Amino acid sequence: MENVLRLPADKPHLPEYWENAKSELMKRDRIMRKLIPQFGDLYLVAHDDPFTTLTRSIVAQQLSAESANLLWQKFLEVCPKSTPLQVNKAGAEKLAACGLSKRKIEYILDLAEHFKEKRLHVDKWAEMTDENVIAELMQIRGIGRWTAEMFLIFNLLRPNILPLDDPSLLKGISLNYFSGEPVSRSDIREVAANWEPWRTVATWYLWRSLDPVAT
Repeated sequence: MENVLRLPADKPHLPEYWENAKSELMKRDRIMRKLIPQFGDLYLVAHDDPFTTLTRSIVAQQLSAESANLLWQKFLEVCPKSTPLQVNKAGAEKLAACGLSKRKIEYILDLAEHFKEKRLHVDKWAEMTDENVIAELMQIRGIGRWTAEMFLIFNLLRPNILPLDDPSLLKGISLNYFSGEPVSRSDIREVAANWEPWRTVATWYLWRSLDPVAT
């Protein structure tokens, strides 16, 4: 049996592995068996282009979702197309007027420079391993492992990412598998071992258990 299914005609943006992953997770994991059906036809949707995805992740660092969205809208007033060229043209002064911190401005300008100078293998990311993409992204100022993992999930739609430093994943596992008790990294790895090779999908459903609306 193939590891992926063809895209249904009525779900053109559905990741090709999604339905197969759901089926396998429900067979293996009693929590997933109860959780997945609660969210019907909802599924992971890819976010924006690579530069926009990474820029938005920097804007959102250490902010609530509401504050991050407000700041992002102000950023788009200055850079409506969110391209490296627009960011460089705007410069530090206009970006500061959006409400961005000096540190975030430095990060975003550095990111724009990486894209402008083609220092990143953007066209090869689809063929590169997860760890190689993470290693390349972490060379950019302001991008740590968690941000790189979110990029793999939401932009490249990689099926087997386990973001160990994600607080919502920790909370989701704690509430669904350990009756709300604190969990360690080893606890997470032990639970997630049963999800291979669909850890992204299981993570997404645990996120939904905390926030049913977001995709």
